Amino acid sequence: MIDTVLFDMDGVLIDATEWHYDALNEALEIFGFEIGREEHLARFNGMTTRKKLEILSLEKGLPRELHEIISEVKQDRTLRIAARKCFPTAAHLILLSTLKNRGMKVGVVTNSIRMTTEFMLQYSGVAKFLDVLITNEDVENPKPAPDGYLLAMKKLGSNPANTVVVEDGMHGIQAAKAAGARVVEVKDPGDVSLEILERVAGVER
Repeated sequence: MIDTVLFDMDGVLIDATEWHYDALNEALEIFGFEIGREEHLARFNGMTTRKKLEILSLEKGLPRELHEIISEVKQDRTLRIAARKCFPTAAHLILLSTLKNRGMKVGVVTNSIRMTTEFMLQYSGVAKFLDVLITNEDVENPKPAPDGYLLAMKKLGSNPANTVVVEDGMHGIQAAKAAGARVVEVKDPGDVSLEILERVAGVER
């Protein structure tokens, strides 16, 4: 019997995948670097900014002393984009409200930092439905490690066998499976609905 539903944020509850891509490239371009769109989707999507910058340092020579300023600029740009584009989605609010009315525990586990996460969840109207929120600042090893999902389940007193995770990216899917949870894979926020949970995970109305 499913009693817990955990969501990724970017690309699942918030259509922010492109926001993060654009914001990071704006910051990188200042110093003459960039991540191509195909490379981002195939490899970088879902990683923390810190991990992306480390890969760029190892493979493309990005000076590590620039990591902090690039991260700061990236977060600033992300918040500015979110302030313009982040709005409540009726289907998501109906889904979350129904889950809560059914007595289910609901949470978000994300590789984003807490400031950005809380900002987006407030703007989207999602925050009020959550019983737990885990960001990349709450764990030593973010996705694809299972730490975030394991911590969320621990805080909720949930069993992996009774937990559904809704994810869109390979790193998050890997993390959820490693945590022992049941996984619902979606392509984008438009796929997130009561119907997909019912069909794939057996969550009934």
